[in-house]
Amino acid sequence: MAQRHTLDARNLLCPMPVIRVQGVMESLAPDEELVVLCTDPGAMSDVPAWCRVHGHEVLEVREDRDADEIRITIRAGPGDDDGRGD
Repeated sequence: MAQRHTLDARNLLCPMPVIRVQGVMESLAPDEELVVLCTDPGAMSDVPAWCRVHGHEVLEVREDRDADEIRITIRAGPGDDDGRGD
């Protein structure tokens, strides 16, 4: 089973959840997973878009309205060397 990490990005507004995701993903090996906890609804589209550009796979995007929380699970891909995608 792949190693799973958690990033608490709750109460951060755009673009901070994506910036924090980028920082953590740079340290992960391919196939490791990251669970992102956030509250900014924009992260539901911003994080998956960033993942597509950088070669990572979004496994799940789940909104828990009762907890006012969004969980995004990402599997690290081969990515790129510098995180900028160029």
